[in-house]
Amino acid sequence: MASFLVSKSGPLKGKVTINGAKNSVLPIMAASLLSDKCSILEDIPNLEDVNVMCELLEHFGSRLDFKGRQLKIDNGNIQPALAPYDLVRKMRASFLVMGPILSRFGRVKISLPGGCAIGTRPIDLHLKGFAAMGADITLGHGYIEAKADRLQGNRIYLDFPSVGATENIIMAAALADGLTILENAAEEPEIIDLANYINSMGGHIRGAGTDTIKIEGVKELNGCTHTIIPDRIEAGTFMVAAAISGGDITLCNVIEDHLRPVIAKLKEAGVKIETVEEGMRVYVNGPLHSLDLKTLPYPGFPTDMQAQMMALMCTIPGISMITETVFENRFMHVSELKRLGAKIKIEGRSAIIEGVERLQGAEVRATDLRAGAALVLAGLFADGTTEVTDVHHIDRGYEDMESKLRSLGANVKRVP
Repeated sequence: MASFLVSKSGPLKGKVTINGAKNSVLPIMAASLLSDKCSILEDIPNLEDVNVMCELLEHFGSRLDFKGRQLKIDNGNIQPALAPYDLVRKMRASFLVMGPILSRFGRVKISLPGGCAIGTRPIDLHLKGFAAMGADITLGHGYIEAKADRLQGNRIYLDFPSVGATENIIMAAALADGLTILENAAEEPEIIDLANYINSMGGHIRGAGTDTIKIEGVKELNGCTHTIIPDRIEAGTFMVAAAISGGDITLCNVIEDHLRPVIAKLKEAGVKIETVEEGMRVYVNGPLHSLDLKTLPYPGFPTDMQAQMMALMCTIPGISMITETVFENRFMHVSELKRLGAKIKIEGRSAIIEGVERLQGAEVRATDLRAGAALVLAGLFADGTTEVTDVHHIDRGYEDMESKLRSLGANVKRVP
């Protein structure tokens, strides 16, 4: 397994280009299965999760052609085969193939995502939507099978605005008979990007980006060319990198509106943020202040930025607090940050952080994607050298993170 060696770095300065959004490209790749025509996707990030989704599509019979950051997908020879556990276990987003395969072929069988009990929120909401459209759901030994002669539009209310369930139901409804009205839907920008892609294929989706989405099913969809939106979480991570290093970074290829909650909280802490011709400038020219934040579904503060903000709070004088409301087990990075000397106390779903004057480098483990990013950011501030292990988690969502940081002046390198 590779590791990152991160040494204390001075203020990061320069420009960084943000890649296409991981959380957008994965469902859009899945949605390409709705058509037997070719689609061309632009600004594809080179990520491990994208590679896994490519393997899964090829397992179903897709023909893929990569040229630079362009991906051509030909789904003319798709067969609704079992989505195997060895692929699905690598990435929960693999479950997103269920909606389009079920809608197009009337049957789908997929292994349960690794470590997931069927009663947990991320899976049961997907199945609730499929069942409401007339699918017969069977739970086997480690797999789920759904069948329907043809899905029927219906009114569906989500108990929680799950992003994955919203995406899967939109895709299932795209080829269903009649109108599907999805209430309490997720409002993330990635939902809008998915709807725009399906509409470019000839779909009829209205209301994406609001809590009520209406999908009028069509008989067939065509191929199209579509450019993936910029990754707001990668952008937010580099914004925090500027803040934690006291630097001055210009982010290119960003959509500022997607970053409003992150911008608001960083400004509250004293970080300066300006719109410039190239994109957005993030810099520090004075002391930063402690703050409180609560993660919420979009347009609230994103849970995917919680760990990175916690790393920043560890370096700011005073008492800060984070309340995590989206995922119940998203404080695994706390014990790793404490290995660097951070002062953090967990009380229920809240973390109370007392800023320290200095952190000390140590060996720490990336327990998940965003936790890994947070530990790299903390290592930029810590004295000595911080070794971040298990960086395959980071590679799932950040393309060549160490090179981008080095281009800004960071002392970070990848080692076997």
